[in-house]
Amino acid sequence: MPGEFPNVIVFDHPLIQHKLTYLRDRTTSHRPFRALLYQIAGLMVFEATRNVPTRPVEIETPMEMTVGRRLSAKITVVPVLRAGLGMAEGILEMMPEARVGHLGIFRDERTLEPHAYLKRLPRDLDAGPVLLVDPMLATAGSSLAAIRMLRDAGARDLRFLCLVAAPEGIRRVTKEHPEITIYTAAIDRCLNEKGYILPGLGDAGDRLYGTE
Repeated sequence: MPGEFPNVIVFDHPLIQHKLTYLRDRTTSHRPFRALLYQIAGLMVFEATRNVPTRPVEIETPMEMTVGRRLSAKITVVPVLRAGLGMAEGILEMMPEARVGHLGIFRDERTLEPHAYLKRLPRDLDAGPVLLVDPMLATAGSSLAAIRMLRDAGARDLRFLCLVAAPEGIRRVTKEHPEITIYTAAIDRCLNEKGYILPGLGDAGDRLYGTE
């Protein structure tokens, strides 16, 4: 199935898959779930920022002068509230120089349609890569709403990180935004009649904060 989606990068690293298996387990409580989500996001960001621009800088080590490299673009991490916060924290642990925006979007459980209630973003989103993070890519309703909000706010280099993705959601995102790369730890089988991913990992927000 990954070959069907050329703009999707699936992380098959053993350590990520090991941690994802614990995330899926229904017996994993909110405290280890939160830690695992944090850890996986921190591992995923290495690949998602592989081609971020850098510039040469001259520094002095304890031994001599040398030339190293530093980031030359402003990177912005934008979690979709509330479950995206857990991933954003893991990314910021690896990349504390990144800026953070917030998007609040909830899905109507009856219609499955997204509704935005919060948008707090840096003004110059075109100054560098924007990492949109949300653990689940299911129907893609919330993801597409978030992408539109970020595009309208000026984001040009937009990358989407999620833990698990359904084929239905991937197809919707790639149809409307074929230029966006999706980074995920797994492409799952399908959606059920309520729009939940199978096999999935349940409601990421509830499991993250112990509100299920």
